[in-house]
Amino acid sequence: MKLDNRTIELIAVGSSITANCQPCLQYHAKKALENGADEQEVAEAIEVGRLVRKGATSNMEKFIASLSQAVPSAAGEAGGGCGCSS
Repeated sequence: MKLDNRTIELIAVGSSITANCQPCLQYHAKKALENGADEQEVAEAIEVGRLVRKGATSNMEKFIASLSQAVPSAAGEAGGGCGCSS
């Protein structure tokens, strides 16, 4: 079974929300409409993305709260960091 372009673009809309990528959201919302999605479907994909992002953020906040001050320092020294620019 293969996903059609409309479905792929609706998934990309939700993914853009979770990635906090405005250019991606603008692009994929437009492409979803061009591929047969209606405005309500795009709005629903946006809402699903918001819900996923909210859940992931909540879980990360809980994880951060569970860490002691020593753990982040030790982790950064052990492996040279995670690769982000901070």
